[in-house]
Amino acid sequence: MSIASEPMPPPLARTDRAELAALAEDTIARGSKSFAAAAKLFAPEVRESAMMLYAWCRHCDDVIDGQHLGLSRRPAVEEPEPMQRLNHLLVETLRALDGEEAVDPPFLSMAEVARRHRLPTRLFVEHLEGYRMDVGDEHYETIEDTLSYCYRVAGVVGVMMATIMGAKGERTLDRASDLGMAFQLTNIARDIVEDARNGRVYVPAAWLAEARLEAKDLTDPARREEVAALAGRLVDFAEPYYRSAFVGLSALPARSAWAVATAHGVYRQIGLDIRARGAGAYGQRVSTSRAAKLRHVGLGALKVAATRIPWPVGRSPKLWTRPRGGPTGAERSSGDRRTRL
Repeated sequence: MSIASEPMPPPLARTDRAELAALAEDTIARGSKSFAAAAKLFAPEVRESAMMLYAWCRHCDDVIDGQHLGLSRRPAVEEPEPMQRLNHLLVETLRALDGEEAVDPPFLSMAEVARRHRLPTRLFVEHLEGYRMDVGDEHYETIEDTLSYCYRVAGVVGVMMATIMGAKGERTLDRASDLGMAFQLTNIARDIVEDARNGRVYVPAAWLAEARLEAKDLTDPARREEVAALAGRLVDFAEPYYRSAFVGLSALPARSAWAVATAHGVYRQIGLDIRARGAGAYGQRVSTSRAAKLRHVGLGALKVAATRIPWPVGRSPKLWTRPRGGPTGAERSSGDRRTRL
């Protein structure tokens, strides 16, 4: 189904949209300071849509993890099973996109952004497919398997965000996907020990075998040097994706490019810090200080100036490439849009 022919939810009244945008901004400001800081650089209308979309993404992430704003876990007795939570997210997302009444603000916000920017349903379902990989204890045998996960949880968000910013053309959206995937590879490197404690291993089994490690070794302090080497390998693997995304800045409006360049610099630096600290990166979570973020705001402006003239640089064919159109994995299994993940 083409984007143009896909049914869209009805528009919200201006006052309703303003209230949802304000609620989304407050949620993000309390739950994701890094994104909130970069989003301040967007033009107002882009910022509003970006905040509203991110609020839905954050809500889905928190529901799956049983958290509130990504800060603290709710009592397990109050929560249904993760797969039940995921199915609820899918149903509510599709209801909202079909224009049916939604109660929770994140779904109303998401549907309004989808309508305003003609975002296809398959992108939202693809993102939820990433959560299915989490709750279904997906096994990642190769780096290609890990990259497929990275696309669903982050690359597809990059595609949606770039569309909100006015990006045109599949090649530009490929580079937007590359940035999201680079961010996620950085996340995996940073959280490799914590994720393993929670039973989630995103490092490819092939890489573990090459390092003579098992999944249980990721939490063993005695194996921290080998684990740090794996994290460094992930950081290095993300570099071509960061480079590809940088070239894509030239296709974005200046203010959007500035925000993206700032986030690009902040996240890439986190990865470089992880690699530089080695085993010491896992005594305390690697983050970015306020001063460092401000420095990247300034550097981001310089990067945008350098990319106002498009660079004739082709995207490397060696990079993992996002799927083009068509139904998602969940949609292929059934003709019903409300198929359970």
